[in-house]
Amino acid sequence: MKNIKELCVLSGKGGTGKTSLVGALAALVPNKILVDCDVDAPDLHLLLAPKIQNREAFWGGRKAVIIPELCTACGRCREVCGFEAISEDFQVDPTSCEGCSVCVHFCSFGAIDFPLAQCGEWFVSETRFGDMVHAQLGLGQENSGLLVALIRGKAQEMAEAKGIPLILVDGPPGIGCPVISSLTGADGVLIVTEPTLSGLHDLDRVLDLAGHFHIPGMVLINKYDLNQEMSDQIETYCREKGLGLAGRLPYDPVVTEAMIQGKTIPEMNGSNLGAEISILWEKIQENLLKD
Repeated sequence: MKNIKELCVLSGKGGTGKTSLVGALAALVPNKILVDCDVDAPDLHLLLAPKIQNREAFWGGRKAVIIPELCTACGRCREVCGFEAISEDFQVDPTSCEGCSVCVHFCSFGAIDFPLAQCGEWFVSETRFGDMVHAQLGLGQENSGLLVALIRGKAQEMAEAKGIPLILVDGPPGIGCPVISSLTGADGVLIVTEPTLSGLHDLDRVLDLAGHFHIPGMVLINKYDLNQEMSDQIETYCREKGLGLAGRLPYDPVVTEAMIQGKTIPEMNGSNLGAEISILWEKIQENLLKD
């Protein structure tokens, strides 16, 4: 039986407040490991200022490399390359190369090597709120899903070794490959949405994805007071779908101020938002993370 609980926080698009919420939970929830699975554009580190303890290269995918001493400059590789990645002097542009290996297949002289390429880095870090596993995919690189699976696996190893009962995942926006890799195998998903038509549409897409993997979910309406009518409509939608509503959070300028200062919401004085998020966490535990 899986003793370690894993909660994945998702949103249908960027800008809903998902990472600010995860940062707040990082401050409020003890004894957990944090994972930033938005490997294309990670930003949880901006709030938590992690101190890197271990840095590893991420190797995923391959790139063609022409071996000069074997190349006869016959031009066949340039003819078959659909991405125009090979120059007239037979050098491969690694940015243009898509790793399809067509040139390798058609080179009659074995002059093209096809090694693994470094696509990014991943890190194990310490923050003021505990351990954090995160990563950065290189610009224009692929295999984001593989990198997400790698850092989630590392977080599981750490949690088992240290006896930590909870992994808190800040997932990427959308419903693509890295989201699927962030979500599969989780114990629950908290979906952060906003009171707009596009917010409802994106919520529906993420819920379909979570339903496909049979992962129970709850919904948080962030900045609900900016459109009360739409917030009510989202609540109705949740009831019709049999979904739990984790709660509503109001718009509060303290969120932006916290980001500017590199702090989490509970660390900011003069706001009740941290207390509301604490209540939200109790609901999540009762409904998604109970044994």
